[in-house]
Amino acid sequence: MSESADLESEEPQDGAAYFGQEVRYARAFAGMTQQELADASHYKRPYVTKVEGGTLLASVKFAEACDRVFNTPGVFARLRRRVSERGHPGWFIPYIKLEREATSVADYSTTFIMGMFQTAAYAEAVFRAMHPRADDGRIEGWVEARLRRREAMEREKPPLLWVILHEGALRTVVGSGSTMAGQLDHLTAQTESPHIMIQVLPFRAGAPASHLPFNLLTQGDGTVVMYSETLGQGRVTDSATIVSSAQASYERLRASALSPEDSSAFIRKIKKEYVT
Repeated sequence: MSESADLESEEPQDGAAYFGQEVRYARAFAGMTQQELADASHYKRPYVTKVEGGTLLASVKFAEACDRVFNTPGVFARLRRRVSERGHPGWFIPYIKLEREATSVADYSTTFIMGMFQTAAYAEAVFRAMHPRADDGRIEGWVEARLRRREAMEREKPPLLWVILHEGALRTVVGSGSTMAGQLDHLTAQTESPHIMIQVLPFRAGAPASHLPFNLLTQGDGTVVMYSETLGQGRVTDSATIVSSAQASYERLRASALSPEDSSAFIRKIKKEYVT
């Protein structure tokens, strides 16, 4: 059986598998081996194997390399961008697109740690609590989609990410003590990035300026929008009145929060409580 015929008998199970199958189609059509594609794209063969097998979602640069190798201007780059959105509910896609292009993101989290910062174990525990009847395959897909949000910070010019975490998000035991310890370790590691600033709003600060979580995202043209959620849906608004009010609330939250240095120490202190 030819490679192209074998491909037609397989049905991709998720976004990574779908992208990988399309790469295999294009490579087979071009009459190339995996090694030849690896050489032409300046990647190693094991990487190509993982992409084609669907065990790894290709990087943006690999997608762009495929467009160059197969002479398909923008096709694989657009496909990669589209499949990266799979696994998110439809109402969350507008936020994902904004987050991907933002020059700055200001996040206020009250119960859960921001999705972009979540470890796989933490994210899985969140999804299992929210969707107790979902099967393992769906949970795994949701976790993978959440972890892909980190790519926004991996681009050449990542946004300035400012996060205010209410102490409640650090005290809420998601999964287990070991899950929380790993999550807080990961959180403190993020503070080493020059593009990330994390502050903790402690209980002792009193009533917060907002009891609801929200995000403020600044786009390349300077436009600022606010994103917020209610049960089962999200909302993006560029209303000047609403955005201005949210910005004022965020400034009050920032003023009440611990300094970035004290916040890091505070997170490390709480982490020790989960390992004793």
